[in-house]
Amino acid sequence: MSKTLLLTAVIMILVLLAGCAPGPNRLTNTPDQKGTVAGFWQGLWHGFIALFTFIGSLFSDKVHPYEVHNNGNWYNLGFVLGLMIFFGGGGGGVGRGSRCR
Repeated sequence: MSKTLLLTAVIMILVLLAGCAPGPNRLTNTPDQKGTVAGFWQGLWHGFIALFTFIGSLFSDKVHPYEVHNNGNWYNLGFVLGLMIFFGGGGGGVGRGSRCR
C-alpha cells in the first residue's frame, strides 16, 4: 500500500471519529424542574446504577442514564467512578498475572 493511500485512510478515519465527538452540554449548572443541580454524589450514584437506568431507558422515555442538569466536571468524575466501582474498576487484572517461582 502506498504512503499516500495510507495517509488518506488515516485522515478519513480521524475526520470520521471527530464527527462523532459530543458537543458541549448547554444545561450544565442550570437547575432542573425541581430546582436542583446534580453534583459529585449524584454522579457517583448515577454511574453505579447506569446499567439499570440504561435498560429502563430502552422501555421508557422518562428514564435517562445521565443527568444533563449537572455541575460539570465533578458530576462527570462521580459518574465515571460509579461506573468503575460497579463494573470492577479495571484493576482486576493485576492479581491475575503469572507468578514467578
